[in-house]
Amino acid sequence: MPNTYLASRAVFGELDSATEGLELSAPTGLALMSIASPNGGRESLEEAILSIFGVQLPTIGASCVSSDGGARLLGLQANLIFVLLDSQSDGAFKEFTDKLDRVAYCTDQSDGWCYLRVSGPGLPAMLERICMLDLERFPVGAVTRTTMDGLGVIILREAADEYLLMSPRSSAESFLRTIELSIMHTL
Repeated sequence: MPNTYLASRAVFGELDSATEGLELSAPTGLALMSIASPNGGRESLEEAILSIFGVQLPTIGASCVSSDGGARLLGLQANLIFVLLDSQSDGAFKEFTDKLDRVAYCTDQSDGWCYLRVSGPGLPAMLERICMLDLERFPVGAVTRTTMDGLGVIILREAADEYLLMSPRSSAESFLRTIELSIMHTL
């Protein structure tokens, strides 16, 4: 029997570029988990989230950082949040899923998404070329699902001049090309 070894690789390889103040990078090592509350289970989920992360559930369109700073909770829709961690080690979510076992449905989404971080001045103008949201009015910490050039994307405004963009991994090449072209046409 042949010896076959699989090795993980970053979706975009080594990506770190800057053009006239706009920087584009592909963060690696991020873990993403969805947490959904069953019908009638919102109150139990709220209590569990407060106990585990030390924060209230974020409202739809907002995000919050856990009390220890290790996780960001993304309020995407009623009864569904995503939790973003800076660690994609095996079992990164085990402690959370064990504590949420009876109050929520948890799914590790890490391998299904790719991530791009854009930063620098003029970002709203660059992103608005391919996105119909008014990102000038999008406050720091805001998060939403939208489309960019026909691709499904989650946008998180991490800082005044920084956005984390998440898209399904299956469209990673198109996603990267869309962002790079938008940057080129903005300059």
